[in-house]
Amino acid sequence: MEYNEREIFDGLDALVERAEALLREKGRAVIAIDGRCGSGKTTLAGRLAARWDCTLLHADDFFLRPEQRTSARLAQPGGNFDRERFYAEALAPLLAGRDALYRPYDCHTGCLRPPVPAPLRPVILAEGSYCCHPDLWGCYDLHVFVTAPLDIRLARLARRPGVDLAAFRTRWIPLEEAYFAAERLEERCDILVKS
Repeated sequence: MEYNEREIFDGLDALVERAEALLREKGRAVIAIDGRCGSGKTTLAGRLAARWDCTLLHADDFFLRPEQRTSARLAQPGGNFDRERFYAEALAPLLAGRDALYRPYDCHTGCLRPPVPAPLRPVILAEGSYCCHPDLWGCYDLHVFVTAPLDIRLARLARRPGVDLAAFRTRWIPLEEAYFAAERLEERCDILVKS
């Protein structure tokens, strides 16, 4: 995943300070970076990964496969994220002090790719929409919410290769907003980062 080194983040210093305090106190930091699409979550995670020895997990690797996308599942706030597989294959082994091996989802084929390693490191960064789902909330030491104005986010999304901007407007953004509202995520997270 690519990220923009020049992106400016309001709240980054507070995030770094809290994470480094966790590293000093506990010897590790498990951080969830959730927030709106196009807000800079991947960019922020990339910047943090360059700073620390970390394991970086992307929620995009854990979207539901087509056969899992039932009406009942998609009606759940955050239901289009395969949080069960995310936990079982990635978070659970890392939290138990072991390396993880998980199968990333390929949105172009609708299938899982071959397994990739996620070696255990002192910092575990889980980045992407739905990482702070209530089923996963207790896994993290620090919860971060990233946001940006809608016009900026749409412009960023439009620059991504192959993005169906209409699908973001009519489907993905409404699904995210329903999840954020249901979980009061922007209020509940420890740190708010604006880009």
